[in-house]
Amino acid sequence: MNAKGAATSPQTEPPEIAARRRAMTLLARARRNELAEPIAKRWPDHGARDLKPIESGLVMLRGRIGGDGAPFNLGEATVTRAVIELPTGERGFAHILGRDASAARLVAIADALWQRETGDVETVILAPIAERLAAEAAKARAETAATRVDFFTLVRGEDAA
Repeated sequence: MNAKGAATSPQTEPPEIAARRRAMTLLARARRNELAEPIAKRWPDHGARDLKPIESGLVMLRGRIGGDGAPFNLGEATVTRAVIELPTGERGFAHILGRDASAARLVAIADALWQRETGDVETVILAPIAERLAAEAAKARAETAATRVDFFTLVRGEDAA
């Protein structure tokens, strides 16, 4: 939302917000081991403390037919939320699908570390996650392309005239 209450599109948002959005998107899709190992090796003494207890709950998923039809309730999904603070004052937030409290806490820690030192978190944590997601997307595209059927029309001699 901008100052007038209108929603901002990703094309018009400031670069720092776009970078945070990208980081949070990657962290939300990370596997626990993609976070636990780098954080334990690179930042073993991060000193994060929970600001709130880690919570799991349900959120309502909404959909629209055709992307612009009337909204409808599709169903519910379980999410886990974590909020931490580093000794240096950065606060990390996480909302992930599922009930894995330790994974949510790791995402929040990585978020706070990203705010403190973007470069290291980008190369040590986010780049491998982005590579895995790109590889998975390429594999899915290849599997889909393998089942693609191209329809074509043959022109018969008498129809050509």
